[in-house]
Amino acid sequence: MFAMRSAAMAAAIFTAAVTAQAQESVHKLAIHVDQNDPAVMNLALNNAQNVKNHYEARGEKVEIEIVAYGPGLNMFVAAKSPVKERIAAMSLESPEITFSACENTLQGMIKKAGEEVPLVSEAAMVPSGVVRLMELQADGYAYVRP
Repeated sequence: MFAMRSAAMAAAIFTAAVTAQAQESVHKLAIHVDQNDPAVMNLALNNAQNVKNHYEARGEKVEIEIVAYGPGLNMFVAAKSPVKERIAAMSLESPEITFSACENTLQGMIKKAGEEVPLVSEAAMVPSGVVRLMELQADGYAYVRP
């Protein structure tokens, strides 16, 4: 009888520990945007929102980073972005979704334009979009390219 109670107690403790660990783990997603296409930009934002909603409904944490470079950096160019209002709203409503802009691409845009190219305030500068994606994957982020 004692052995059965001990086994049941051990199983309950193990199950509780595994459940607690699963709830404390953080799901990580990197989304790559390298096209100047409003449909791709909106798809990236939709993917981010859907993933956030999925894990939020399960009571689980998620971190999502959208990285834009090359022609995709237009997603964050204040004067050109077709999704800047969505980015602003998502940034306020979903702090687990962040936005990273490639400095290499921005410097190329500035050189070509001959003037500053302001980005939306929600975008954080990273030295290289490609390197940032590599770093995120090395840190356990799943990778999606819409």
